[in-house]
Amino acid sequence: MRPDRRHGHRAHYGHGLRQGQCPPVSRVLTGQSVLVLGATGYLGQHICTAFAAAGARVIRVSRGARRDGVNGPGGEPRAGARDVVPDTVHLDLATAGSAELTRLCVDSGAQVVVNAVGAVWEGTEDEMTELNAHLVERLTHAVAALPHRPRLIQLGSTHEYGPAGPDDFIDEDWTPAPATAYGRTKLAGTRTVVRAVQAREVNGLVLRVSVTCGPGAPPGSLPGTVAANLAAGHDVLRLAPLLAHRDVVDVRDVAEAVVAAARIPAAAIADAGAVVNIGRGETVPIRKLVDLMITCSGRSVLVQEEQAAQASRSDTLWQRLDISRARRLLGWAPRRILTDSVRDLLAATGVPGSEAPQGPNSATANGRGKDSNE
Repeated sequence: MRPDRRHGHRAHYGHGLRQGQCPPVSRVLTGQSVLVLGATGYLGQHICTAFAAAGARVIRVSRGARRDGVNGPGGEPRAGARDVVPDTVHLDLATAGSAELTRLCVDSGAQVVVNAVGAVWEGTEDEMTELNAHLVERLTHAVAALPHRPRLIQLGSTHEYGPAGPDDFIDEDWTPAPATAYGRTKLAGTRTVVRAVQAREVNGLVLRVSVTCGPGAPPGSLPGTVAANLAAGHDVLRLAPLLAHRDVVDVRDVAEAVVAAARIPAAAIADAGAVVNIGRGETVPIRKLVDLMITCSGRSVLVQEEQAAQASRSDTLWQRLDISRARRLLGWAPRRILTDSVRDLLAATGVPGSEAPQGPNSATANGRGKDSNE
């Protein structure tokens, strides 16, 4: 449901930093220190690659507990100097406090902090609350406590919006009404960052990311599940009912959006808003995505749709994002077509003989058709 803009709802995400409040992030990232939490995850790995390609020094923070030889804040040895911080830090983010996270930011000299951590569908509600909401609170407090103001980039989710219909075009002022624990906990994290931006406590923004596809898609995701089954040579693919129509974006395009978000000055965020949709701006029927993956694999596979015991993702049967703010604020737009995302995912998963489809239906399969999907 759209808010009534006559009452200034758009200002909810627009007030915050003013010019001069925080030093603008340099448009040149060469040599800058970028701290990426959740660096070993699906999105995190691609984000690290994109920042490294831009010339940044990337400090990767893994969610796991510390390992021998690589210590997080408070571990030994510690000299307090920036150059002793390794390029990979293992830290139990579920238990790390704000003070520990502040020390990590200081020791790494972070000029950009990216939070790509998140508990997804397979996690319990308590796990989702801890990582999607409470960790964001601690990280936001940590960044706010720094004497300098690094750019904080929080990765949100379009599941925060909740149900929508076929004719809906969802912009950042859409009233959130998440229907799942995942969506609710991600929304809590978003609101924490937005409040801090509005209070001028942090220099940051939230990227609400749609469904992603591309190399490394995790087994828990639909693209990852289908790719794993195709790589295993299964002749029958059993999936929950493929009813949804979703906005699907390549994971590498998402990583490029994160880099773009690190470059913009704080004043631009204050003017445009602290939440930015990241997607393709069009829908794809999920069944067509699965069919495209099968076609690109070159295999003959029977798809059987079976009712799942628990329909945990039923909140997003339809979703199409308005990405005009991302184009305007970040200077970003998705570059990769769905066929390339699928083909590269299959190749990375080890599916032999992956190929792009040919023929009159390829435009729709590519995500260029009127109703392209997730």
